[in-house]
Amino acid sequence: MSHPHPELGLPPALEPGTLRVVPLGGLGEIGRNMAVLELDGRLLIIDCGVLFPEDHQPGVDLILPDFDYIASRLDEVEALVLTHGHEDHIGAVPYLLRLRPDIPVVGSQLTLAFVEAKLKEHRITPLTLAVREGQTERFGPFECEFTAVTHSIPDALAVFVRTSAGTVLHTGDFKMDQLPLDGRITDLRAFARFGEEGVDLFMVDSTNAEVPGFVTPEREIGPVLDSVFAGAEQRIIVASFASHVHRVQQVLDAAHAHRRKVAFVGRSMVRNMGIAADLGYLTVPEGILVDAREVDALPPHEVVLMSTGSQGEPMAALARMANGDHPVKIGADDTVVLASSLIPGNENAVYRVINGLMRLGAVVVHQGSARVHVSGHAAAGELTYCYNILRPRNVMPVHGEVRHLIANGKVAQRTGIPAERVLVAEDGVVVDLRDGVGTIVGAVPCGYVYVDGSSVGELTDVELKDRRILGEEGFISVFAVVDSATGAVLAGPQVHARGIAEEDAVFDAILPDVVQALEEAAAGGAFDTQQLQQVMRRVVGRFVSHKLRRRPMIIPVVVEA
Repeated sequence: MSHPHPELGLPPALEPGTLRVVPLGGLGEIGRNMAVLELDGRLLIIDCGVLFPEDHQPGVDLILPDFDYIASRLDEVEALVLTHGHEDHIGAVPYLLRLRPDIPVVGSQLTLAFVEAKLKEHRITPLTLAVREGQTERFGPFECEFTAVTHSIPDALAVFVRTSAGTVLHTGDFKMDQLPLDGRITDLRAFARFGEEGVDLFMVDSTNAEVPGFVTPEREIGPVLDSVFAGAEQRIIVASFASHVHRVQQVLDAAHAHRRKVAFVGRSMVRNMGIAADLGYLTVPEGILVDAREVDALPPHEVVLMSTGSQGEPMAALARMANGDHPVKIGADDTVVLASSLIPGNENAVYRVINGLMRLGAVVVHQGSARVHVSGHAAAGELTYCYNILRPRNVMPVHGEVRHLIANGKVAQRTGIPAERVLVAEDGVVVDLRDGVGTIVGAVPCGYVYVDGSSVGELTDVELKDRRILGEEGFISVFAVVDSATGAVLAGPQVHARGIAEEDAVFDAILPDVVQALEEAAAGGAFDTQQLQQVMRRVVGRFVSHKLRRRPMIIPVVVEA
């Protein structure tokens, strides 16, 4: 397999008649999916999602793809094609459209409805084109045929891109559930037709490539939820992704069968389910929905709350319930169902929420204790079928961590695809397709772009490191006044510490050393306050490291008098 290498330089100028593929997110991570296809000076973007921060990224709200590669060429973008409505595929659309609001946004009806609701909050009115499976549209040199695929959200699409330089099939996220709730299966007949036509590059979902066999059908969740509802004596709180329409449908059906009312909790859940119901993707039994503010007036055994926060997000409804700072108070014997799988990196946050809920007396049901969720991504057996049906000339695994991409590549090889035609790339690695051959030709800068409050891209890794130090090691300030003429210490030094268990008095032992170091530096001609501050930083830093075994942030201040 072809692997990306750190020594990859910038790619050469794109030759006429060559199709270039540049992944700007989603390869090497679960999130911020975005790929750019380039041909004859025109660009087609597929997906534009966000990545959610982990514990080592304190204060970060979202992580975006790096738009720098296309920032100066936005007028060359023919369209932004969206495969489905999950945040890791559409969440960064507002930030891209801030740069050029009139980029045509193409997707299915439900996907565009979710995007338009999101853009409304950003006060952007998009130029959209709704497409359906079987529909073909041309965007400059790119002809796109859209195909139905099954995923954990309705209306998901794969896109088959025909160009003069070759063809590309991008699956988006998909699985091959043969009994989906909405009856809309992955269109393998279309896949077979694409295979007969010839697929030069197959960009295929890798998330479950390590999982053998086939994903459990979505329908098997219904009886499990029914059993949980039958055994619950108090309120039931079900946490899921705010876009998982199928799971919400199953909860509504179970609640209706057990004569319970349902309230949606969480702004995104209320918004998305309202959209899904209005468009006919969610069937709501008459009289079953109530406002979340009315549930306290109902007997606990008649209530179901459908909530956000299944990934342990600290500001989501479920985490706030676990912390006791939400209007919904968890009571003894309430049943909480986490109807989602764990996204890698979220384990600690989810288990923290589970522990908090159980501490309050709740019974918690999750994927580890009952089959209350099935994945929306094809397992190795399903991928094998796709490779055998399509017989692609080149394969580029997408959507997954490195281990998932490599596992997907190995599945491809087992079906007979030569190793040199399996292009295992990461974000920023450039693949050129020419004469039916895909080749890694270089890499472009492709870092994380952090959304931090109202700032986008201003927060750097250096500042994140400072935040981690502040959170883990504490903070020390050192203050001294020196004579501007002689360098003698006139006042101080004073040391103040925050986030360190020891009292400030522990630093009394180092004060004479600080004075001596300052006076020696001044005697050597170092009168510049910056130099003297560095002297104080080194003396205090050595002491704290040796004495306290810590590496806090040290802020030295020297004032001349």
